[in-house]
Amino acid sequence: MPAPVDSRLERLLDLLRSEGVRVTTARRGVLAALVDDHRRHVSAEQLAEAVRAELPDVHLSTVYRTLEAFEQLGVVTHVHLGHGRAIYHLTDELHHHAACEICGEVLQIPGSIFNDVQATLQCSYGFELDAHHFALVGRCRACATG
Repeated sequence: MPAPVDSRLERLLDLLRSEGVRVTTARRGVLAALVDDHRRHVSAEQLAEAVRAELPDVHLSTVYRTLEAFEQLGVVTHVHLGHGRAIYHLTDELHHHAACEICGEVLQIPGSIFNDVQATLQCSYGFELDAHHFALVGRCRACATG
Protein backbone atom coordinates (compact mmCIF):
# COMPACT_ATOMS: atom_id res chain seq x y z
CA MET A 1 0.00 0.00 0.00
CA PRO A 2 1.43 3.43 -0.94
CA ALA A 3 2.44 5.81 1.86
CA PRO A 4 0.04 8.63 2.68
CA VAL A 5 0.58 11.63 0.40
CA ASP A 6 1.90 14.04 3.06
CA SER A 7 4.45 11.62 4.52
CA ARG A 8 5.53 10.46 1.06
CA LEU A 9 5.99 14.06 -0.09
CA GLU A 10 7.95 14.96 3.05
CA ARG A 11 10.14 11.86 2.70
CA LEU A 12 10.95 12.79 -0.92
CA LEU A 13 11.60 16.43 -0.01
CA ASP A 14 13.96 15.24 2.74
CA LEU A 15 15.75 13.10 0.15
CA LEU A 16 16.25 16.14 -2.09
CA ARG A 17 17.56 18.20 0.83
CA SER A 18 19.94 15.40 1.86
CA GLU A 19 21.37 15.51 -1.67
CA GLY A 20 21.99 19.26 -1.30
CA VAL A 21 19.16 20.21 -3.66
CA ARG A 22 17.45 23.51 -2.92
CA VAL A 23 13.71 22.93 -2.60
CA THR A 24 12.17 25.78 -4.57
CA THR A 25 8.46 26.45 -4.85
CA ALA A 26 8.45 25.03 -8.38
CA ARG A 27 10.34 21.87 -7.38
CA ARG A 28 8.01 21.32 -4.44
CA GLY A 29 5.03 21.87 -6.77
CA VAL A 30 6.28 19.33 -9.30
CA LEU A 31 7.01 16.77 -6.59
CA ALA A 32 3.62 17.37 -4.93
CA ALA A 33 1.85 16.93 -8.28
CA LEU A 34 3.69 13.64 -8.86
CA VAL A 35 2.75 12.40 -5.39
CA ASP A 36 -0.86 13.57 -5.74
CA ASP A 37 -1.40 12.15 -9.21
CA HIS A 38 -3.71 9.17 -9.01
CA ARG A 39 -2.91 8.01 -12.54
CA ARG A 40 0.68 7.37 -11.38
CA HIS A 41 1.96 7.97 -14.92
CA VAL A 42 1.91 11.47 -16.37
CA SER A 43 3.50 13.29 -19.26
CA ALA A 44 5.47 16.47 -18.62
CA GLU A 45 2.61 18.44 -20.17
CA GLN A 46 0.01 16.85 -17.86
CA LEU A 47 2.29 17.48 -14.92
CA ALA A 48 2.79 21.13 -15.89
CA GLU A 49 -0.97 21.56 -16.12
CA ALA A 50 -1.41 20.15 -12.61
CA VAL A 51 1.39 22.33 -11.22
CA ARG A 52 0.03 25.48 -12.90
CA ALA A 53 -3.36 24.88 -11.27
CA GLU A 54 -1.62 25.68 -7.96
CA LEU A 55 1.33 27.75 -9.20
CA PRO A 56 0.30 29.63 -12.38
CA ASP A 57 3.76 31.16 -12.93
CA VAL A 58 5.53 27.79 -13.36
CA HIS A 59 6.33 27.27 -17.04
CA LEU A 60 6.54 24.00 -18.95
CA SER A 61 10.30 24.53 -19.40
CA THR A 62 10.68 24.69 -15.60
CA VAL A 63 8.79 21.42 -15.26
CA TYR A 64 11.07 19.77 -17.84
CA ARG A 65 14.22 21.06 -16.09
CA THR A 66 12.87 19.91 -12.74
CA LEU A 67 12.05 16.45 -14.08
CA GLU A 68 15.54 16.20 -15.57
CA ALA A 69 17.12 17.17 -12.24
CA PHE A 70 14.87 14.74 -10.35
CA GLU A 71 15.77 11.99 -12.80
CA GLN A 72 19.50 12.59 -12.32
CA LEU A 73 18.93 12.29 -8.56
CA GLY A 74 16.99 9.07 -9.02
CA VAL A 75 13.72 10.50 -7.67
CA VAL A 76 11.76 10.07 -10.91
CA THR A 77 12.14 8.00 -14.02
CA HIS A 78 10.61 8.26 -17.43
CA VAL A 79 9.17 5.41 -19.41
CA HIS A 80 8.23 5.09 -23.05
CA LEU A 81 4.88 3.37 -23.46
CA GLY A 82 4.90 2.23 -27.05
CA HIS A 83 5.15 5.09 -29.53
CA GLY A 84 3.72 7.79 -27.27
CA ARG A 85 5.51 10.51 -25.39
CA ALA A 86 7.49 9.76 -22.28
CA ILE A 87 5.63 9.48 -19.02
CA TYR A 88 7.08 10.08 -15.58
CA HIS A 89 6.64 8.48 -12.19
CA LEU A 90 8.37 8.41 -8.85
CA THR A 91 11.02 5.76 -8.26
CA ASP A 92 10.17 4.99 -4.66
CA GLU A 93 7.62 2.42 -5.88
CA LEU A 94 9.38 0.98 -8.94
CA HIS A 95 7.56 -1.34 -11.30
CA HIS A 96 7.57 -2.32 -14.96
CA HIS A 97 4.94 -1.61 -17.58
CA ALA A 98 3.01 -3.47 -20.24
CA ALA A 99 1.13 -1.29 -22.73
CA CYS A 100 -1.69 -2.49 -24.96
CA GLU A 101 -1.06 -1.43 -28.55
CA ILE A 102 -4.81 -1.52 -29.29
CA CYS A 103 -6.59 0.30 -26.43
CA GLY A 104 -3.61 1.92 -24.68
CA GLU A 105 -4.20 0.28 -21.29
CA VAL A 106 -1.08 0.29 -19.14
CA LEU A 107 -0.51 -2.54 -16.68
CA GLN A 108 1.90 -2.23 -13.79
CA ILE A 109 4.04 -5.34 -13.44
CA PRO A 110 6.17 -6.23 -10.42
CA GLY A 111 9.90 -5.84 -10.93
CA SER A 112 10.52 -9.47 -10.05
CA ILE A 113 8.98 -10.60 -13.35
CA PHE A 114 12.30 -9.91 -15.09
CA ASN A 115 14.57 -11.53 -12.50
CA ASP A 116 15.30 -14.65 -14.59
CA VAL A 117 15.84 -12.63 -17.79
CA GLN A 118 18.14 -10.18 -15.99
CA ALA A 119 20.15 -13.01 -14.44
CA THR A 120 20.51 -14.81 -17.79
CA LEU A 121 21.58 -11.65 -19.62
CA GLN A 122 24.10 -10.82 -16.90
CA CYS A 123 25.52 -14.33 -16.60
CA SER A 124 25.60 -15.28 -20.28
CA TYR A 125 26.35 -11.93 -21.90
CA GLY A 126 27.58 -9.58 -19.19
CA PHE A 127 24.65 -7.34 -20.06
CA GLU A 128 22.80 -5.35 -17.40
CA LEU A 129 19.15 -4.88 -18.32
CA ASP A 130 17.30 -1.63 -17.53
CA ALA A 131 13.77 -2.84 -18.08
CA HIS A 132 12.19 0.24 -16.50
CA HIS A 133 12.84 2.56 -19.45
CA PHE A 134 10.53 0.90 -21.97
CA ALA A 135 7.21 -0.87 -21.67
CA LEU A 136 6.47 -4.29 -23.02
CA VAL A 137 4.08 -3.72 -25.90
CA GLY A 138 1.40 -6.19 -26.84
CA ARG A 139 -2.31 -6.72 -26.32
CA CYS A 140 -4.26 -6.70 -23.07
CA ARG A 141 -6.58 -9.56 -22.23
CA ALA A 142 -9.68 -7.75 -23.54
CA CYS A 143 -8.09 -6.83 -26.90
CA ALA A 144 -6.42 -10.22 -27.37
CA THR A 145 -9.69 -12.09 -26.94
CA GLY A 146 -12.00 -9.52 -28.53
